[in-house]
Amino acid sequence: MRLARFRIGDSQPRFGRVDGDAIVDLTEEFGPSLRAVLPTLRERGAEIRAAHGPRHPLTDVTLLAPIDDPQKYLGIGMNYAQHAEEARAAGIPIPTSQLWFNKQVSCLNDPFGDIVKPAVSDELDYEIELGVVIGVRAKDVAVEDARSVIAGYVVANDVSVRDWLQKLSPTFTLGKSFDTHGPIGPWLTTDDEIEDPLALRMTLSVNGEVRQDADTSDMIHDIYAQIAYLSQVMTLMPGDILATGTPSGIGAPTRNFLKAGDVVRAEIEGLGVIENTVVA
Repeated sequence: MRLARFRIGDSQPRFGRVDGDAIVDLTEEFGPSLRAVLPTLRERGAEIRAAHGPRHPLTDVTLLAPIDDPQKYLGIGMNYAQHAEEARAAGIPIPTSQLWFNKQVSCLNDPFGDIVKPAVSDELDYEIELGVVIGVRAKDVAVEDARSVIAGYVVANDVSVRDWLQKLSPTFTLGKSFDTHGPIGPWLTTDDEIEDPLALRMTLSVNGEVRQDADTSDMIHDIYAQIAYLSQVMTLMPGDILATGTPSGIGAPTRNFLKAGDVVRAEIEGLGVIENTVVA
């Protein structure tokens, strides 16, 4: 299933199931929050799949971030081999273990919302990532059980402000957490829809020029190892988002940074497209 949050005109956010080129409004039966549905998603999946409600063409609605209220939004750094090498070229040491950082949840943005280029930096960068959404409370998860705690997947752009990331703060958090710098979507594709999340092509283009083109199989630490690693430390909660790493092609090594007016399109096979315009 493809599950979404959306708005019609100036209405309050609503919850629905995407069917083809329309969305079925399920708010009256299930409420407006996608995150609230996640803990029972596997048990109630057939019910949600069969539920009826008003249908709206996708062209008539505004898609919102599928999860707008996670407890945690975590990202892993340098998790694709070629990206790690380009990071080394930019002067960033390659970690010897999984390197995690926070993106503050206030950075979350809609799949087609504008990305604001901050006035305090000219080093605005893009990073396409497979976003994993946790479905159930999870602690000390074994690698072989990790898939069972995944609700589904989103396309994510881990927008980064490079000078704040590498120079102006001793941690990644500030450079990863500017408002609007966490567009995700366009909807949550449930785990049962994806045969193998470690075999998905991902591409990112800026103004139609392809900058990143890779496959999720190139991860150094796959998503199951990531969940096992994190859950040794903290309890993962329904709705938590994991940005699982970006491939090579980011702007930093060539200083080909984003500027106002650029259109950034990120697509992952089977999950859909998000597209965001950079504004001053």
